[in-house]
Amino acid sequence: MEFTSVNKAFEAAFKKNWDRPAISNYQGVTLKFGDVARRMAKLQIMFEECGLQKGDKVAICSRNQANWAVAFLATMTYGAVPVPLLHEFKSSNIHHLTNHSEAKILFVDEVIWEGLSESEMPGLHAIIQVNNFKILYAADENIVTAKEHLNELFGRKYPEAFEAKDIDYYEDSADELAVINYTSGTSGFSKGVMIPYRAIWSNMQFASKVLPQLNHTSRVVSMLPCAHMYGLMFEVLFELSVGCHVHFLSRLPSPKVIMQALAEVKPSVVIAVPLVIEKIYKSKVKPVLEKEGIKFLMKVPGLNQVVLNKVRTELVNAFGGEFYEVIIGGAAFNKEVEAFFKKMNFPFTVGYGMTECAPIITYDDWKEEKLYSCGKAAPNMEVRIESRDPQNVPGEIQVKGANVFLGYFKNEEATADVFTEDGWFRTGDMGVIDADGSLFIKGRSKCMILGPSGQNIYPEEVETVINSQPYVVDSLVVEDNGGLTALIYPDFAQGSKDGMNQKEFIKYMEDTLPELNKELPNYAKLKKIEVMSEDFERTPKKSIKRYLYQR
Repeated sequence: MEFTSVNKAFEAAFKKNWDRPAISNYQGVTLKFGDVARRMAKLQIMFEECGLQKGDKVAICSRNQANWAVAFLATMTYGAVPVPLLHEFKSSNIHHLTNHSEAKILFVDEVIWEGLSESEMPGLHAIIQVNNFKILYAADENIVTAKEHLNELFGRKYPEAFEAKDIDYYEDSADELAVINYTSGTSGFSKGVMIPYRAIWSNMQFASKVLPQLNHTSRVVSMLPCAHMYGLMFEVLFELSVGCHVHFLSRLPSPKVIMQALAEVKPSVVIAVPLVIEKIYKSKVKPVLEKEGIKFLMKVPGLNQVVLNKVRTELVNAFGGEFYEVIIGGAAFNKEVEAFFKKMNFPFTVGYGMTECAPIITYDDWKEEKLYSCGKAAPNMEVRIESRDPQNVPGEIQVKGANVFLGYFKNEEATADVFTEDGWFRTGDMGVIDADGSLFIKGRSKCMILGPSGQNIYPEEVETVINSQPYVVDSLVVEDNGGLTALIYPDFAQGSKDGMNQKEFIKYMEDTLPELNKELPNYAKLKKIEVMSEDFERTPKKSIKRYLYQR
């Protein structure tokens, strides 16, 4: 892989697309590439006044919005290291991670700021409000003075007006630290993943190879948290590097808001997590398929394809109608939904990645990908299975290549634990790989339950069976005194519509145990079902925080 500076790639993209739209808040402000560059230039003057050095850390904690991207890009192209923090983190976590990352500046939105205290983060030089770049706290009065006279300082630096030719971004090198990304952590406390510029460059090269049609005429809806590597890389950084127009969903991205935005923006590609797609399937597709007349037609050869084609057309239109494919990643995809989407030839693909690989590991185009696979090794990456028979016996998925991170920030022990003696990154996921190189994930090794006779039970596979049952929104299988218990969060609203009160509905769900066990192998049969009154606690990727529910 021949490395080229990431920041210089952004410099070229900004110069080339100066008068084209770059980023919008959905149903709000739109900034052209030139507008973004101007805001970045002003922030970089502020960085100088704050005494920010190359390599210093800048934390960013807010909901997705146009100025989030401005703050991130201003930091990176200055030569400092952005540290995105998930806005769902509790205040104590934000204090801790800001301190742990050694951040000198914190960008924060006003809602999060209400729960924070500058005295808990003594290393900060300044705290800046994201939406208007107002100074919320400054360790030195000179910083406040600089902000008050920022337009004057800007005019002094660019006396002839700020134009494309004035851009000159920091030139990075391959193994230099680009970003520290704190994992959302389904298995405990967050670790700071140190992502080098080569990993960002390699991910951008991968995206340009598999989606060559994306350019300055393309649009994308950013619905995933920017503080998560999947959303940051494939809804923001790559798109802006090729001149796309990014629309940020600055509100809570419920399925209703997402579908409304997709219909209006008509994106060129859709990046999503499984939960969003599964909710759309359960709310829009499944009720149609369960109507008596449609059920009958689905059983008639020839006519079933007519029904599938009609459903496919309606779904494609619901997603905006102009996208090449829907790329799904971040968690396991429900097998029932995946099989149905494949059956109707819907343009979707399932990728596999991790924060530690910035994020891509495997991918395949929707026309090529095999059912239940998550594709083949991405360019610049190698994948192997630690197993005596990698095609048939699940083993740990291990990877090597340009996308792999440098290690965990200030945590040498955790870094050493995740690399093999011969330098491969141990993902902690289990899988098999077929003769064509297609990867099939079986579950997380950390989640694996050892059965009574020594069998490896992957709870995700049992959960797939449970989640295909009527009324089930989501489930979690845990080990419970030598047996398996299924925690189920059901669709109470639908149960009520169907005439059951809450007590009757809970009993109905608990009584499904014998039917569920008929579909499960003997070693993975469930001992009992527990109905959850509220949804599970989730990470921003919408994965269940499994560690909270272990017995």
